[in-house]
Amino acid sequence: MMQTILVVGGDRLGNIVELLQEQGFRDVHHVSGRKSSQTGIKIPSGVHLILVLTDFINHNLAKTIKAQAKDRQLPILFCKRSCAAISKALHQVA
Repeated sequence: MMQTILVVGGDRLGNIVELLQEQGFRDVHHVSGRKSSQTGIKIPSGVHLILVLTDFINHNLAKTIKAQAKDRQLPILFCKRSCAAISKALHQVA
């Protein structure tokens, strides 16, 4: 099972962290993606999956993350910031 996930978007994750841990992710990295200064972020090494919360993200950051994920051949999911949407998206990858 995948162990490390990068969540991009959303100011606070709240119970999303618990949901991800229940799905088997040990480490949850989070970048809010609100500030334009974050568009230069690099995906940390060891990340197995990227989850982009589409309703809370800077578009340039989304493009940057998408390009990096493609270069590293990492799976990337786009969904709304809700536990139901995230669960559904994760089940499509599993």
